Amino acid sequence: MLPATIREAARRFGDRTAYVAEAGWPITYADIDRVSDEVAAGLARRGVRPGDVVALVLPPGPEYLLAYCGAAKAGAITAGVNDRLSERERKALLDLADPAVVVDDPAADSLDGVLADWRVRGAPPAAPLPDDPDRPVAIVFTSGTTGLPKGAIYCERQLAFITATDVGDAWGGGGRSFTGTSFAHLGFMTKLPGNLRRGGTNFMMTRWRAADALALVERERMSTVAGVPTQIALMLRQPDFDRHDLSSVQFVVVGGGPVTPGLAAEARERFGARLATRYSCTEAGIGLGTAFDDPDEDAVVSVGRPHASVELALLDPDDRPVAPGEVGQVCLRSPAVMSGYWHDPDATAAAFTADGFVRTGDLGWVDDRGRLRLVGRAKEMYVRGGYNVYPVEVEGVLSTHPDVAAVAVVPRPDPVMGEIGVAVVVPRDPARPPGLAELRRYGEPHLAAYKLPEALHVVDALPLTAGEKVDRRALADEVAGGAGR
Repeated sequence: MLPATIREAARRFGDRTAYVAEAGWPITYADIDRVSDEVAAGLARRGVRPGDVVALVLPPGPEYLLAYCGAAKAGAITAGVNDRLSERERKALLDLADPAVVVDDPAADSLDGVLADWRVRGAPPAAPLPDDPDRPVAIVFTSGTTGLPKGAIYCERQLAFITATDVGDAWGGGGRSFTGTSFAHLGFMTKLPGNLRRGGTNFMMTRWRAADALALVERERMSTVAGVPTQIALMLRQPDFDRHDLSSVQFVVVGGGPVTPGLAAEARERFGARLATRYSCTEAGIGLGTAFDDPDEDAVVSVGRPHASVELALLDPDDRPVAPGEVGQVCLRSPAVMSGYWHDPDATAAAFTADGFVRTGDLGWVDDRGRLRLVGRAKEMYVRGGYNVYPVEVEGVLSTHPDVAAVAVVPRPDPVMGEIGVAVVVPRDPARPPGLAELRRYGEPHLAAYKLPEALHVVDALPLTAGEKVDRRALADEVAGGAGR
């Protein structure tokens, strides 16, 4: 599916620029087809056969793009490893993937130098692979924030369904956008065929930085800004944000985690754009979202409704549906869900319900308008004096406080209550952070007393994982050690 899309995109779009490397040099659709053929030949020369694993330990950039496309043409399975992980974390993923080869070439300064040791120059087009919807194409690793990462397997059939859901049968219509997250993550690995079908131009950011992203949006007059909530927040926190001409921006898309009401409102106002959310997980492929023409409230209080052909179920610990309005485990079923975990049948069995729903690990409830409202990860919930507290719910309220730039709520052991909530706050004005009593008063009209934070920890910035998400494990370790007042 991916190889055929690469060839057809080259035929339709030819010398149109598909990607622009961070150094500024362009890569056309014809280049992607030609160089990936050379990479496929180079992998075969090194002994890579269909079904072998090719691991890519590369930053976002031309090397990753062309190696992934070449591996797909060779019938190999690409295992992407985020290059920002520690050496220990990278080794754990490579041990799990057990690749035939590992590609970790440094970045080149021209297209001619990309993957120089992995190409057979002038190689003929790779022979088309036989049709096989169940041929594995990619291994996408989970974040590992709650345990050892697992590798979700995506085959031809999942990529075909995701592409059909995103772009249908249409070709063309793509605009100008930029990449802001690791190519090893779900978005790039499963949505590349759809992006190629659109025929747009994508600017690669090897290392995402808020200031660089804003400058790129302004210079290239981009109409859409997309990222995880942390990235949107960091752009808004830039001191010179209001000096950028961002009048071209019409849409803001937030995915990878729930957006707090405070962040959603600020993003709409300061970008002067419509906002939509996307929700899924590494195992589900696609999930839910809001549309740009939905009521503004939808993207603030929820992650929207299921996409076409996606089924949503909220289940109790025994996999029985919960009552309407009750909190349950969020589970999704569609042709996009992973085939299973790489070399882990036990974890695969545990990830699915008996009737084929995949467990996302999130908790939520569906309101009377059919919108899914997340309350947090199942493993993030804590129990205070016998009552369940969901951090996302508390963060959603505190994030709207005028003196709060960002907030995360994590538990801390308590000899009386078992656990209490600590609000870790990034203040808008570091010289005037809000106090604990002030935050509790602000939250009282909206939250039960047991949900209000009982300690406050002020920080300059929230720690992030390699995937640009809040590192709750690091925060929990910090507050467990006595941080907070």
